[in-house]
Amino acid sequence: MKPVFALIAFLCATSSFCQYKYEPSAEYPFGLPNPDAPQELFDFAPLIGECDCKSMTRKADQTWADPIDMIWRFKYIMNGMAVQDETLKADGKHSGSIRQFIADSTKWYVHYYNSGAPSTVLPVWEGSKKSNGNIVLYREQKAPNGSEGFFRLTFSNLDGNGFNWEGAWVSRDESIVHSTWKIDCTKRGSHINEGEKEKILTAAKNFSKAYMHGDLDAIVNTYTTDGKIFPNNSSIIEGQEALRKYWEQPKGVTTVYHELRPTEINILGNYAYDYGYYQGKTKQADGATNTWKGKYVVVWKKVMGAWKMYLDIWNRVKE
Repeated sequence: MKPVFALIAFLCATSSFCQYKYEPSAEYPFGLPNPDAPQELFDFAPLIGECDCKSMTRKADQTWADPIDMIWRFKYIMNGMAVQDETLKADGKHSGSIRQFIADSTKWYVHYYNSGAPSTVLPVWEGSKKSNGNIVLYREQKAPNGSEGFFRLTFSNLDGNGFNWEGAWVSRDESIVHSTWKIDCTKRGSHINEGEKEKILTAAKNFSKAYMHGDLDAIVNTYTTDGKIFPNNSSIIEGQEALRKYWEQPKGVTTVYHELRPTEINILGNYAYDYGYYQGKTKQADGATNTWKGKYVVVWKKVMGAWKMYLDIWNRVKE
């Protein structure tokens, strides 16, 4: 199970927002992914929320028209089992789609609609996320000269701060590509999330400093009052005194180096999760040293404006 799905499942089991399960709510206005949905639902996770975009289409003379301002909004629907999006354009040409991943076919199916040309039958694009991280969708469409091919939609550069989108006609073997529509998007509030991520990175560094200095008060203070740790080959440990006892090192033993290296940090309201690798070096009482490394997942909780570790899970990996 991916970390975000594990976190959502845990939050649903322990918090009040599950009254409405995974539907959009005051705390999560764009909904949450349902842990029972196909894992591929997470493909669109970086797009969930609102983006400010510039939409540019190719004119009949093959030059590009002036960019049009646009809001592109993505949210989870159907109790977190699918994704819906809508575009609100400054020129009044709005559109939207319902996105469902069908596990039996290992494809996304996207049903498109728009305000300018209502239809009794919605056009459908099919596709999947590629190894390079792009989401690519296709719909059969002939070129103006009658050539067989597809209209291809590509989401690229999905990094949580925004994305790029392109609509292009391609031949069946994709040797011919004619781009007709481009959209560049910046996630609303991305600068806020980046600031919160920096706070989490600082809190992680403070933990490492406290561990290296043997400052038990500071170590315990990096956890919430109900924080829990999940050491390898151990029962769950919780409670501040239990945490203090666990992190107290044997006499003469010191940690001379410790570092957390997050692979990904994601913020979900007043909760966040990050995962990655850690490494360190310990000096024994006899002067000998040993190095170690491992992988971890941390669930953070924002308490009085400060990010603290709520769930801390790790285990060693071989050198």
